[in-house]
Parts: sequence; structure tokens; C-alpha cells
Amino acid sequence: MALSAAAPLQVSAPVSLAGGQSNAVWLAVWTRSRHESVVHQQLTGKGLETFLPTVTRWSHWKDRRKQIERPLFPGYCFVRIDPADSLRVRTCNGVVSLLTSEGRPAPVPDWEIAGVRTLVESELRFDPCPFVQEGEPVEVVRGPLRGVVGRLVRKGAHARLIVSVGLIGQGVTIEVDASDVRAY
Repeated sequence: MALSAAAPLQVSAPVSLAGGQSNAVWLAVWTRSRHESVVHQQLTGKGLETFLPTVTRWSHWKDRRKQIERPLFPGYCFVRIDPADSLRVRTCNGVVSLLTSEGRPAPVPDWEIAGVRTLVESELRFDPCPFVQEGEPVEVVRGPLRGVVGRLVRKGAHARLIVSVGLIGQGVTIEVDASDVRAY
């Protein structure tokens, strides 16, 4: 499924934080399902710098088609804050938690945020895809091959899978939409 980036970016301007911005880092906020925009608005309302990358996607119903904005990373938004001040984020309605490492909020590198920001601001067409490496097992989650498990051979706009029978050493390859597979 091809996506476009028409007005996809929702970013709020930073407002001075208590304690200054010297220790501020980007943190990933895990949200309840379909609460990314609610969390984004609450964090912005608290004067925090936020980033919610979105994509324009066609949505299909029985009687019509419509373009709608969806989060690029469902279930996540980003906030730039001093990790010591994370209670301001955790108390927002719809926040499940901050992503952590060893019990502490894990910073997202500035260059990763900048890269995503550049991508969604561009006019390029892109597809979100699961983060899987070539050679890993994946499962098809949509379409006529739903439920089929195979090994990812190639990533791109289309993922090439090998569906194999290991006992006899044989397999077949097929290309599917990259957005239709997930790590198994």
C-alpha cells in the first residue's frame, strides 16, 4: 500500500521547561490503542515539545473511500523532556508508559527523530513496515496469504518471502506488501 506525506507532521514548538532544556532528550511514549493524538494534544497543552509523525492513508468502507491521517508508528508519540521530569508525561490520559532501558527512560537519538521528521516532511511516497531483518521469520497478517509464515528474503516496497518445507528442503518465493507482514 503506497502512502503519501501530505501535511503529515504534527510538531509543537518548545516552550521553556521547568529546570531548563539542558538535559532534555527525546523519549518514546507508549500510548493506549488509538490514543496517539490525545496524548500528543495533552503533552502540547503542558508546554512540552512533541512529535507525532503521521501519514495520509486511504481508508475503505463499503460505501466510500477517504484519506485520513494515521500515526506512522501506531501506539507511539515522542516528547522532548528531561527524564527526571517524566511524571508530567506519565500522568497524561492515554499514556501506558515511557519506553525504558534498565528501569530508566530510554532516550531516542536526535538523529533518528531528525531522520523521521525529514522523511515525513518530504514529498516521497513511503510504506511503514515492521522492523525485521532479512532471514527472520515473518507472518502475513492481511490478504489471501493471511496466517502464512515464511522467511523474509528481501525488504522493500514489497517483501519477498520464502515459504518452505524444511524436511524436504524445498520452498517457494512470493512477494507481498511490506505492510502486510510482521515479525513472527
